Amino acid sequence: MSRYIIIGAGAVGASLAAQFELAGISYALVGRGAQIDHVKKHGLSYQRPSGTRQVRLNAFDLADPPELTQRDILLLTVKSQDAPGALAFWSWRPVSEAADATAASLPVVTFQNGLATEASALRTFARVYGASILTPARFTETGKVVAGGDPEVGVVTIGRFPQGHDETSERIAADLNRAGYLAETSADIRRWKSAKLLHNVRNVLELFDGPADLRGLIGEALVNEARQALEAAGYHLASPSERTIDISAWHVAQNSGIAAGQQSTWQSFTRGTSSEVDFLNGEIVLLGRLHNIPTPYNEAAQTIAGRLAHQGGFSNPAPLDAIRSLVDRSHQAIDAGLIETA
Repeated sequence: MSRYIIIGAGAVGASLAAQFELAGISYALVGRGAQIDHVKKHGLSYQRPSGTRQVRLNAFDLADPPELTQRDILLLTVKSQDAPGALAFWSWRPVSEAADATAASLPVVTFQNGLATEASALRTFARVYGASILTPARFTETGKVVAGGDPEVGVVTIGRFPQGHDETSERIAADLNRAGYLAETSADIRRWKSAKLLHNVRNVLELFDGPADLRGLIGEALVNEARQALEAAGYHLASPSERTIDISAWHVAQNSGIAAGQQSTWQSFTRGTSSEVDFLNGEIVLLGRLHNIPTPYNEAAQTIAGRLAHQGGFSNPAPLDAIRSLVDRSHQAIDAGLIETA
């Protein structure tokens, strides 16, 4: 029987732990800071559409993590910007009852948004599984997570990276289904991860305030640039019609505690933690620069979000027209010959 080591106690990791606890699936939740300290002492306040309950979790501080065994599967649920450090911490930890074995010999499942983590994990881990997760969850208050998906907590697609599926991915999907998720496997997880990135490039707009029509126009520009850059890089985005599971009844429950415009990027800025924008819009900027695809809207959004993050505080949204103004200035600089284009 496998045990899941959940690395990261935020919205995704803590809700996974709560669902595993309620389903009787073996796991250990590992985190750091005030969140894991609170969970260890008091349990997790876990809000679902059916109600809120206090769930006692098998929780460990990162300073004193659980001993690893050969039956463990690592679930990496930290944000993309924190994944390299987490991978470095875990890769070479010893595995008990296995001479000279380290965690790098165990399966690791990457739940991050964006496209960067899987290749980073593959540098040390031989068995990497990418996971694309849709889950309306919120973590803005220490000791509490809200998961508004209904009737299931979320939708997960999992597959071996860079491609393929095997008995391990099937077992993980089966356990996720048992734990209250809608889960499926895919032989080409890169297509699902890139398709989700197409959606995630809009997350940055939650940091801005402005008229709905301008928000729609900028959002469309972000997505159009992302699609062009991804296709130029050789990604073939997955279509919802390709799903092997029926998610037509799955939705965000009304009055669940999940509000529009308060997804993962907004939550990180609200908590004053690091920004994932460089791995979402920044990924599109990177692909654009590599493949000569202009991405001025993603670059402008990334630049402004970076400035906000550098300021170290987020109390008021930035003006939405600042993105378009920065794009216009960039175009004027190109026209004036101050910026070279390939």
